[in-house]
Amino acid sequence: MDAPGPAVPAGAPRRAAALVATNLGKTFGGARALDGVDFTVGFGEVHGLLGTNGSGKSTLIKILAGYHVPDPGGTLRLFGDAVPLPLPAAEAKRQGLAFVHQHLGLVPSLSVLENLRIGDFAAERRWRIDWRKEARAAEETFARFNLAIDPRAEVARLSQVERALLAIVRAFEDVRRTQTERGGGLLVLDEPTPFLPKAGVDTLFALVRGIVAAGASVVFVSHDIDEVREITSRATILRDGRLAGTVDTATTPRQELVDLIIGRKVRAYQVAKPAADTGAPAPPAVRIEGLAGGGVAHLDLAIGPGEIVGLAGLIGSGFSDVPYLVAGAGGATAGRVTLKGRTLPLAGADPRRALAAGVALLPADRLGAAGVGSLSITDNITLPVLPGFRRFLGLDRGAMARSAAALGTAHEVRPNRPALPLEALSGGNQQKVLLAKWLQTAPALLALDEPTQGVDVGARQQIFAALDAASKAGTAILLASTDAEQLAQVAHRVLVFAKGRVVETLAGADVTKDRIVEACYRSAQPAEEAA
Repeated sequence: MDAPGPAVPAGAPRRAAALVATNLGKTFGGARALDGVDFTVGFGEVHGLLGTNGSGKSTLIKILAGYHVPDPGGTLRLFGDAVPLPLPAAEAKRQGLAFVHQHLGLVPSLSVLENLRIGDFAAERRWRIDWRKEARAAEETFARFNLAIDPRAEVARLSQVERALLAIVRAFEDVRRTQTERGGGLLVLDEPTPFLPKAGVDTLFALVRGIVAAGASVVFVSHDIDEVREITSRATILRDGRLAGTVDTATTPRQELVDLIIGRKVRAYQVAKPAADTGAPAPPAVRIEGLAGGGVAHLDLAIGPGEIVGLAGLIGSGFSDVPYLVAGAGGATAGRVTLKGRTLPLAGADPRRALAAGVALLPADRLGAAGVGSLSITDNITLPVLPGFRRFLGLDRGAMARSAAALGTAHEVRPNRPALPLEALSGGNQQKVLLAKWLQTAPALLALDEPTQGVDVGARQQIFAALDAASKAGTAILLASTDAEQLAQVAHRVLVFAKGRVVETLAGADVTKDRIVEACYRSAQPAEEAA
């Protein structure tokens, strides 16, 4: 299953591999999270790292970053040099090893410039900082990457896309300096693309190719198989903490990669879609009228009983604001939603009123807005139904735990241990808990934003099946996503936004990944170009 490393041009000196890790293991409380893994990244290679949530990818990356102390017996070499384990941060930087982690490692209260240069400021000894000069240098850095980010802006005020790009640029700059001093560098990108639009992904990939051409190497960690196939030459697959194989991504069929990741044949879940024209429509279960606020200029929408409506568009087109506006969490300035025979004015509405009317919201920010990582699974999952567990002397904790366990079984949460803090679960299992939290309330309307962001291919199918079952039980669903493949699998209809308005509706056989992507990019063209 192993494939050779990247080809070396004839006559070129052979360089040591960027990274050679052997027999890496990690045990947590008796559980083997990583079991004797070998991992090699060639010089000048973009190497993918794939696996389901809980496969050991994050553990491997945290060992490389020096965050975890590995079990005895493992070794690590960087560009031919043996390095100690755990790897001290100073040694990692000297070797040209830089990371962009899932949570980006930015300080929201500091400026863009301070985040960009925080490592250098901490390491350098200088009695004063010329902030104007530093700002100009930062502007030049961003200009090289064709980014319009203000160095003086507070990071907390940046969009998620801008934050991700800032973190990536900072890591690129660290590697770039090492290339000058040492002639190498290894950049580890741990799930860098979930917050990026397609154009942002293209920009990132161009940067990756540029830095590799200059002599660096890259580890690209992702759940997106298509992205891995596009940007990498080889990929290593982990499963249940063990090495499942290393393959040539250009010649390995997509389905074979999926099967390696899961360990069995996986059928992509597909919601049954009616034809685009099915005669007289059923009376709508939910009607949204005159919605405005945030990036939405105007929206009128009728959602049929049990219909899943996808919302798509380029970043900034307004589609991702709709779930929050409808659920009273986005500051709607106008509009109303009618459901269960009740009309709720949305201007000035709050989540409590929307929830009482039958609207549930699952935000994209899993441990920031959707759930509380430090609280138990039980506390998270029972929050919307707490009144049902109140007794004369307080809450019936036993009944709460039993209910959480039953929901965990129904939604295949692993491990199904309700006392665990939510943050102890993998991303896919966290999302199953949060989805179960709202589906148990049988909402009239469930609004979701990026529900499978950072979720592995197997857990995705389980989430899609849960949404399909909820729609068949009568819940109308609004699903905003930048993932066209996801929308094609689960949505009955897709609305494409541009400049805060719906500019195209896809239904029936037109709901495909290619048609959705095409419609999103066509929406950004001037009318005369699109024609």
